[in-house]
Amino acid sequence: MDLKLEFIVLPVSDVDRAKSFYEAAGFRLDVDQTFSEDFRLVHFTPPGSECSIMFGKGLTSAAPGSVQGLYLVVDDIEKARAELAGRGVEVSEIFHDGGGLLHHGHDANGVVHRGQGQERLAGPHPDRASYASYVTFRDPDGNGWGLQEVKQRAPGR
Repeated sequence: MDLKLEFIVLPVSDVDRAKSFYEAAGFRLDVDQTFSEDFRLVHFTPPGSECSIMFGKGLTSAAPGSVQGLYLVVDDIEKARAELAGRGVEVSEIFHDGGGLLHHGHDANGVVHRGQGQERLAGPHPDRASYASYVTFRDPDGNGWGLQEVKQRAPGR
């Protein structure tokens, strides 16, 4: 049985502001439909992704900005960072984790998503190892995203 992640619901406080942000970030707008005064659905897909995001009005009772640890894979962290910054997205500097290859480090809106002993070190991983170099950014509500550089996928991926 195949189980494919199709979309993630993001809690936002202002649908139009979030829509403008994700358009500026280069995500593809798939749907923007209002069904009633209390229900609006906006659906975006990141470039090259098979998984999308959805937000709107009447979709979730989760607090705006409470989703953390969303990762997008890129093959060139420097190019991806430059493109996002060029689109007006406030993005972190490139970093790698001092304690290993996998970094989970976000803290926003009272949600901490960080492993013990993880330390951000400036710049890409010295060996440019796959799964080891990152940048982070947040949408206007604080939902936390990371870009992770993958030059060569792990076996079976």
